Formats: sequence, C-alpha cells, structure tokens
Amino acid sequence: MSIQLESSWKAVLESEFEQPYMSQLKEFLRTEKAQYSVYPPSNLIFNAFNHTPFDQVKVVILGQDPYHNVDQAHGLSFSVPQGVGIPPSLRNMYLELRADIPGLQIPNHGDLTSWADQGVLLLNATLTVRAHTAGSHQGKGWEAFTDKAIAELSARRSGIVFLLWGRYAKNKAAIIDYHKHHILTAAHPSPFSANNGFFGCRHFSKVNEFLEKQGLEPINWEV
Repeated sequence: MSIQLESSWKAVLESEFEQPYMSQLKEFLRTEKAQYSVYPPSNLIFNAFNHTPFDQVKVVILGQDPYHNVDQAHGLSFSVPQGVGIPPSLRNMYLELRADIPGLQIPNHGDLTSWADQGVLLLNATLTVRAHTAGSHQGKGWEAFTDKAIAELSARRSGIVFLLWGRYAKNKAAIIDYHKHHILTAAHPSPFSANNGFFGCRHFSKVNEFLEKQGLEPINWEV
C-alpha cells in the first residue's frame, strides 16, 4: 500500500499507521492484490484527504465503500472520474441539487473533485474494495482509520457540517460532537431509498446557510 497523505492529515493520523490493525490491513491488501484487482489504485486510496486538508474541511459527506467496477473509484465518495458514467446515487444527488438550488446546472460528468478542493471531505468509511465485489474490504481495518479521522475532526475543529445519508452513515453520529458541529441526516441517495427522505432534504442549501452564518465561503456545488 502506497501511503501518500497530505501533511496536515499526516500530523493527525500518523500514529494510526503504527497500530496493529494497520499492519493487518496492509497484509490483507497485499494478499488481495496478489489475487484480484483492487480499487481505487494505490496512489488514490487517500485522495479525499489529499484534496481536502484537515484545517480546510468545511463539510463531510460520508460514503461506505468505493465503487467496485472498472475505472469508477478514485478515492472520493460518490465521485467518479471524468469520462465514466454517472452512478445512480450521484445522479439522484444531482437531481436534489437542481431542486434545492435554483439555476444550478447539472453536469454531464460525475467528478466531484471541485467539491473536495473547496473543503468538502468526500470520505468513504472503507477506502478500498475488491473488483466487482461490494463490501469485500469491510471489517478489515479501514473503519478504525476513518473513524479516527472523523473523531479528530470532531475534537479539534468546530462548525463542520456532517452529511450522514443512510443508516450506515447515521451511525457515525455517535463519534461527532453535536454541540460543536452541524449534523444533517437523510435517507441514502440510492434509487432504493432516495424517495424515502433524500429527495427534498435540501442539504446542499442548508450546508451553505450554516457556512455563511460562520462567515465562511459557501460551497459552489456546480462541478
């Protein structure tokens, strides 16, 4: 596993790489890569951290797994590289954006790097996956690492807006100090659940309201 971690995050999380669970995770990944394709590529595993330094995080959008089909995963939750088809959950996010923010132009691609560069941490709880096998790297150690990242944001920062969509993400509220941060919850944007409370949640405009109240630059959600 190639570790390329942005310096401010490295200062916060460096000790995690010395933990026993990380050694076990590295060994697991070595074994996996010897037998299967693993996504995203090693140099993009920590892409979310590298695009959104610790001190610049304004918003966290938490996903569960990377996409598991060829060329989809590039280390940012819900995002796919330019030239790759827009996945259904992201398409529903775009529909909600268009309904929530009048005049917003829906893009013809799914690359959310511009959000990450504005302070939106697009973090998956599990940072790798075996090709074509959803959930295959859950319970191997990544969750301890990403939970630590969330806990450190909660402890050391204030005023971050956490978007927790779906039951899995909502469970992460337990490690976020709601006295210091804003937590918005909704159904997952998946086609299986978007009609049960994601559509109409207006989270994107609410994020910008929270940020503007703190004197911070709102997110330009056009990508």
